[in-house]
Amino acid sequence: MAWIKTVPDDQWEGELAPHHDAVVDKTFGRVDNIMAVHSLNPKGLGAHNALYLSAMSGTATLRKVERELIAYVVSFENHCHY
Repeated sequence: MAWIKTVPDDQWEGELAPHHDAVVDKTFGRVDNIMAVHSLNPKGLGAHNALYLSAMSGTATLRKVERELIAYVVSFENHCHY
């Protein structure tokens, strides 16, 4: 659980509302903490999601499985469970 103040999933309104469908984890029906920490700054949330989407799908030189493997190794080395 993030200790940073966030807006609860069911209260995403106004500028934040359009981002919900883009960042909600479809498997669990909730917004992961890594994205929820941006909920007080909708523009930052949009920028983070755009960067993530670009990094995970925006290159022709690496297959998706290779990008996922790199993300996994970096998370592992950083002792990040996410």
